[in-house]
Amino acid sequence: MQNANTRGQPGGLAAIAAMVGGSVPHAVLLVGPASSGKTTLALDLAAALLCVDLDMAARPCRHCRGCRLVASGNHPDLHRLAPDGPGGQVRIGKATDPEPGTIRNLIGELSLLPVEGGARVAIVEQAHRINDDAQNALLKMLEEPPAGVTIVLCADEEECLLPTVRSRCVRVRLGPVAGREIERWLGELGAADAPSAARFARLAGGCPGLALAYAHAPEAARLRGEISRGLLDLLTASRHERLTSVRTLMSSAAALEAALNEGRKTGASAGLGVAEAAIEATGRRKKPAAAARPNVEQGEVEAEAPAESAAPKASASDRRAAASALLAIWASIGRDLAVAALGGRRQLHDPELLDELAAVAPTIPAGAVAAFLTQLASVEVQIDENVNPELALDVLVLAWPRPGRAA
Repeated sequence: MQNANTRGQPGGLAAIAAMVGGSVPHAVLLVGPASSGKTTLALDLAAALLCVDLDMAARPCRHCRGCRLVASGNHPDLHRLAPDGPGGQVRIGKATDPEPGTIRNLIGELSLLPVEGGARVAIVEQAHRINDDAQNALLKMLEEPPAGVTIVLCADEEECLLPTVRSRCVRVRLGPVAGREIERWLGELGAADAPSAARFARLAGGCPGLALAYAHAPEAARLRGEISRGLLDLLTASRHERLTSVRTLMSSAAALEAALNEGRKTGASAGLGVAEAAIEATGRRKKPAAAARPNVEQGEVEAEAPAESAAPKASASDRRAAASALLAIWASIGRDLAVAALGGRRQLHDPELLDELAAVAPTIPAGAVAAFLTQLASVEVQIDENVNPELALDVLVLAWPRPGRAA
């Protein structure tokens, strides 16, 4: 597809190009990791469908009235819906006179005739956060959509959608973007110099939207570095120091999330074709399987955990988001420890930690990091299922390996 803003997703671009050039489905499900470009691809599809260029192969042309309106976010026939509110959910809305930003309001808008006289496109961002009631309300529209309407659902995990919803959509899968591709993209945008672009691409782990957020929020990379070094320092810390420090690290993770969210907004408002970066801030990736909950008694958390009143006063969703951000960095550090123990250098997520990792990795017992990462994955699922994040982190920090000891 010509003039596409999506990068590093050739399969996805080929799929939507085929849709534009042939029969356009009434419902499309884009599935892939957070910040991998799902909404950017959805906007490429919307621009192509709303483009008025007579040459179908040239759509989106990026010059016509339709393309300009899509780029500015003001096209009257393009509707976008994203999670909002404390719970970060896509809500169903009132049965009568539904409020904007809800499924029922979107259904009402799509029932009207197009303003520009062509197609109508609805993009539901983070569709994995549509609650069951809202999905059932949307189902009728998916079964019998008005003529010319295309609904695009963007989801991190399709298992969070009802089978009846998934079965009515044409599925397009996206994967992580290669680091070199993200580096080139950041360079073309002028968002970062070559060394910084290379680092941001590694930190993003194949998610271009996250890399751009780092580029637009320089303090975010600094905060991440502080958290990473703090986690490495905990390897040799006492139990009391671990339980005290993990709360500080969670506060730093909350500050990191806030900085990245500002970076996402800046990247989106700059008109750089990365709209997904602005809306991935809310919600966390749902895991398909659950695992056993931490054994609090084995961790002896009650005996030494800091008082609950000392925790930062934040909403439950903000606390879960901060804990999830900390776990993501923790998993990256654990993975880099394992890589450094095997002598790997170029494969590290954060090369700036090479000296620290190389010094401590040989002292960690074989298999200890792998066992810890397995437990971390279980805790990540549990936090997503509303387990108390502070308690879960207390248990996890006590399981963090020690030099010369098994986990």
